[in-house]
Amino acid sequence: MTTGITDILKLENDRIRVEIAPLIGGRITSIYNKQLNKEFLWHNESLNLKQNNPGDDYDTNFWGGIDELIPNDIPETIDGISYPDHGELWTTPLQYVYLNNKISVHGKLKLSGLYYKKVVHLSANSPVIYLDYTIKNKTKAKQNFLWKLHAALVIEEGDRLITSAQKGKSVYPETSRFSYVEEFKWPKIENSDVSLVSPKNNTLDFFYLYGIRQGEMKLVNDQANHLFRYTYDQEVFPYQWYFASYGGFLNHYTAILEPSTGMPVSVNEAMSLGQCAVLEPGQEIKTRVCIYAGENTNNF
Repeated sequence: MTTGITDILKLENDRIRVEIAPLIGGRITSIYNKQLNKEFLWHNESLNLKQNNPGDDYDTNFWGGIDELIPNDIPETIDGISYPDHGELWTTPLQYVYLNNKISVHGKLKLSGLYYKKVVHLSANSPVIYLDYTIKNKTKAKQNFLWKLHAALVIEEGDRLITSAQKGKSVYPETSRFSYVEEFKWPKIENSDVSLVSPKNNTLDFFYLYGIRQGEMKLVNDQANHLFRYTYDQEVFPYQWYFASYGGFLNHYTAILEPSTGMPVSVNEAMSLGQCAVLEPGQEIKTRVCIYAGENTNNF
């Protein structure tokens, strides 16, 4: 992995090593399982890891790892504030504290005024990563926003997305490999099981998933018996988005798991539907997200 970022922080135990870059929004740049000799996170090998400027185009600078999107996805004016592509966090340098086998990254987002804090620590004897979050509205105005996790994963043909979602819908039907544009019963669309990873065939999938029964989103490799899993509070992230590029997005081959506070992609539309995150002045979200990256066993 080539990097122009000097501050890469590491946490590790006997099972797993995690790397975090505070200068680029606290992005998790690596999740490496030592026993499996496996890197779970996808990286764009044609790009160096670097700090981008606010307003930079996200897609052409898409390096991979685990980003988070706050307070928006598409460039959009929300509550009178114009926000850049994929939000503020991915280009915001955060302060950090490395203490007692925990890494804390934190900072205030300049445009929205939202305060972001993430404390990362590991389970002692398993490949489990704990992410403890605080998102606080430190402004004097109500904040309507999107908060979306964004884990770009290494994939192989036949991997399976496992989710309790009941329904799905294409985010951008014009780019879909399917002509059907209405809501469908997950995971079948036009007699295809879209929970299965396709070969690299110059297509892509991008779906909203909803009717979630459990706060969990998993990608399983049955052949190697490997599992990446998000578990989280379903009340905080009531929706899931799933993006899978089989070469159709800039020739990349990766799947992105995206638990989300909102749907659809426009925060303004989500706001009108009552489907976006909202914080009144002084209010905060405190929540824990867990990541498991290891063998697919009954214990996990």
